[in-house]
Amino acid sequence: MAGGWRAPAQAGGMVLALLGWVSSCVTTFVPLWKSLNLDLNELEVWSMGLWQVCIAQEEGVVECRPHGSFLALPPELRVSRLLMCLSNGLGLLGCGLAAAGMEGWTPCRDRPGLKRRLLLAGGAVLGAAAVATLAPVSWVAYNTVLDFWDDTVPDIVPRWEFGEATFLGWFAGAFLAAGGLLLACSARPAVPPPAPACRQPPSPRDLAGGHHLHPKNADLVI
Repeated sequence: MAGGWRAPAQAGGMVLALLGWVSSCVTTFVPLWKSLNLDLNELEVWSMGLWQVCIAQEEGVVECRPHGSFLALPPELRVSRLLMCLSNGLGLLGCGLAAAGMEGWTPCRDRPGLKRRLLLAGGAVLGAAAVATLAPVSWVAYNTVLDFWDDTVPDIVPRWEFGEATFLGWFAGAFLAAGGLLLACSARPAVPPPAPACRQPPSPRDLAGGHHLHPKNADLVI
């Protein structure tokens, strides 16, 4: 069945795109980008996000404090704020465009060309959202690795490590990229089945076995 794979591909792509967008939004706002365990006080666990720093104590009490100033933040956190907010907006826009171009969407059903363009645009926007998610998460993770293995810092100084949001951000970017790719690939027009070959009616020449008729025998054949 020509084009029968497109509807499942669109549904799977939309599910991946929504999952990636939700994961990206969670990654943006949870204070779990970095974690820190103090050797002097093992009852406290520090965690840092793009917007605040939290201290979790053994009693289950969590105290969070917002970052003081945007300009006082490290460059990777400032850029990560902007890129993650951009990723959330692009993810929502891409899901909306792709949803309008899906086959099960009633509007514009009589305009397949427009629906294909909407699917392509939605897939491209979701791909941009994936890049806007993977770039800041990877940048923060890279700087965390550099700080952890910095030989100039004494060993007694606690080191920041990866938080749960780092891994969630990588998964979010992968889901957005996979969803956008599926949606864009499903926008290909369906290949119509080949038309059956037209059979020409037999000519009098073929009926006569391919022999030329002589004028004197024309009355007999008729």
